[in-house]
Amino acid sequence: MQALRIAATGMDAQQKRVEVVSNNIANMSTTAYDARRAEFADLHYQQLRAPGAISSSTGLVVPSGVEIGLGVRTAAVSVNHAQGSLRQTGGDLDLAVEGHGYFEVTLPSGDPAFTRDGTFKKTGEGLIVNNDGYPLAGNITIPQDARSITINNSGEVFVYFDGQTAGQQIGTLTLTTFVNEKGLEALGGNLYRETQASGSPLQGEPGLDGRGTLRQGFLEESSVDVVAQIADMIEAQRGYELNSKVISAADEMLSSATRIR
Repeated sequence: MQALRIAATGMDAQQKRVEVVSNNIANMSTTAYDARRAEFADLHYQQLRAPGAISSSTGLVVPSGVEIGLGVRTAAVSVNHAQGSLRQTGGDLDLAVEGHGYFEVTLPSGDPAFTRDGTFKKTGEGLIVNNDGYPLAGNITIPQDARSITINNSGEVFVYFDGQTAGQQIGTLTLTTFVNEKGLEALGGNLYRETQASGSPLQGEPGLDGRGTLRQGFLEESSVDVVAQIADMIEAQRGYELNSKVISAADEMLSSATRIR
């Protein structure tokens, strides 16, 4: 019976929804993580009688057709790019983006990747890198004898040496925006890569042309709303149960049909 297959697509859809929710909850403490949302679309319809068809008995146009849906499919898993709350850490190389924009890092392949995770470190040579060792765009290197480092809201990097009161600028951090952030490809490790859907990266100074500003000594927390995620999970569970009951009902009807003599 067709109802068995239709309900099976419904169970599969709710299973994917639970998987997306579970990933969101698992990343509730991940720096700058943006929650995902599963989106669905209905499948092809069987046209038993097309809308607008001519009635064979009267020659009139029927006001509605007979269309039997064949279930549901996963259309997309979209990212809700929302500003997470800022948590103060006090770290010199902890940076948060307040507003739009991504940091650019360089992968081992030489390709750029983008992230809002501002948990940066420095190597033994003073190069600023992320947690995986990928250098921040611009290859800014902090001198070994620098006493402290200051990064202002516009991304200007200053270092201070012993015996000096004025800072020395050693570089400027940039931020990158995209026309369609939802089109970015997630690579894991809090990294994204540009695609044709996202558009080309637009790099520039923080605070200009719609880009956010930087906050030194802060990190952006996950934007996951745990209460909303739990509500979505409960709703998905109930949807899964209802589809399983449809399968049970269709099975009973099929069993009854086979017992007819």
